[in-house]
Amino acid sequence: MVNSKENETRPRNRRQNTPREKWSERVIQISRVTKVCKGGKKLSFRAVVVIGNENGQVGLGVGKADDVVMAITKAITDARRSIIKIFLTKTKTLPHVITGRFGACEVFIKPASQGTGVIAGSSIRTVLELAGVKNISAKQLGSDNLLNNAHATLTALKNLKNPAIAAAERNLPIERFYS
Repeated sequence: MVNSKENETRPRNRRQNTPREKWSERVIQISRVTKVCKGGKKLSFRAVVVIGNENGQVGLGVGKADDVVMAITKAITDARRSIIKIFLTKTKTLPHVITGRFGACEVFIKPASQGTGVIAGSSIRTVLELAGVKNISAKQLGSDNLLNNAHATLTALKNLKNPAIAAAERNLPIERFYS
């Protein structure tokens, strides 16, 4: 028989006791989609969701289901699988100018000085805010499709260089980026 004193000191569920990171999630788009079958049209819903911890991690997910709640749940699960990590400077902006393309959408994102805020439209703004970016200026070119613009923003963020490399290219000390 196991000593009861040992059981009292060991936590029952270690996962439950660990502090969890705070993740925010926002629904960008919910659309009704139909599929033509032999018996008629089948209605379902598509949800596009962005999740982020507002500290340099962000993900995008798409889910389809017969009802809206299940579509959002599937989209959140999909977004958790596609999380990327980005580098932020001490002023909560990006170290250099980046561009991203997805389909007919092109996104141009450039860093801004402290106090500027997030100057961006539609889904680009949502992705950048959930990533934790506070000072940025962005422009979307081409198509205004919400899903493709969100994908283009994530593509641009994946092209982000390490701040040490960006500082070396611009002949600046790394301390200028980080505090």
